[in-house]
Amino acid sequence: MLLIDAMYVHDGGGRVLLNYLIKNLELTNTNCYYLFDQRFKGEHPPIKSSNNFIYLEGSLWKRHQFYKKNKSRFSKVFCFGNLPPNIKMNASVITYYHSSLYFSDLAEFGYSERFKYLLKRFILKKFTTNCDLWLVQTDLMKKTLSEKFQIEKDKISLKPFFPPFDEHNSTFDREKNSFLFVSIGTAHKNHIRLINAFCAFFDNHKIGKLVLTVSKDFEEVYNIIEKRKTQGYPILNVGLVKRKEVKKLYLSNEYLIFPSLAESFGLGLVEAIENGCKVIGADLPYTYAVCQPSSVFNPYDEKAIELAFLNAAQKKLPSSESLISDEINSLVKLLK
Repeated sequence: MLLIDAMYVHDGGGRVLLNYLIKNLELTNTNCYYLFDQRFKGEHPPIKSSNNFIYLEGSLWKRHQFYKKNKSRFSKVFCFGNLPPNIKMNASVITYYHSSLYFSDLAEFGYSERFKYLLKRFILKKFTTNCDLWLVQTDLMKKTLSEKFQIEKDKISLKPFFPPFDEHNSTFDREKNSFLFVSIGTAHKNHIRLINAFCAFFDNHKIGKLVLTVSKDFEEVYNIIEKRKTQGYPILNVGLVKRKEVKKLYLSNEYLIFPSLAESFGLGLVEAIENGCKVIGADLPYTYAVCQPSSVFNPYDEKAIELAFLNAAQKKLPSSESLISDEINSLVKLLK
């Protein structure tokens, strides 16, 4: 039996990828058992058997207890949440590593979040030997994972995957000078600099619209958005939206502006290009690992972000190009 360990995955791009993987696994005859994070309850596609999944609190101790109890139950283990098992399993173990935060400087985070990732970094390094094969999304991630955690490169394989959008028969007019950022409101996504830069741009030129997808769960960023809206800035925050609504956002806006300070993949970059947006991306390695953007900017400099808005409004930018393909079939075959 194959175990899909999806602990710690419950929001953002990770949730999108996990749901896509589940849908494809459930179409096969693979005998799967799913270990889900409690926060993911009710968010996943249908599972054939109600006896083949369990929800656990997202804690290291609960996960440890599960593995200790089921050490010999599975023939293969696929850890989707970056961390291999914290005990040596009587099974082949594959870990999908897709979080650059484990080796980022974490300067944008508060103390508690920084401590959490430092702890996970320590645990990851301690238990790397419990994994037989690592899967990553880009060559950049392969290089960094190998260097930071001393993992041999022949034990790391490229397996990017991402769901295509359903065909949509409606047509949408792209609003000129509209800038979209599809992302949750965690600190490294860099919303505050982006908002400040857009407001400075609007003060000087009186054009443009910024569209965001930040829920009330991210209180600091959400409150800043609401304050800026009351001050008269053309910022639309649609909150957390379903995937079919995200497609409409891509089709309705001219640009995706992506100021994130750390990404393992940058799913939004690929999705935006698929739906015809021009990408204005952070001038960081993760951007170039997945696409050829229309333009770039220094994401740490609000003035540089402001100039990126102005550049897009004044010039005809070239189209963006995706450099990544979906390898879901290859991944599913590997897990059988």
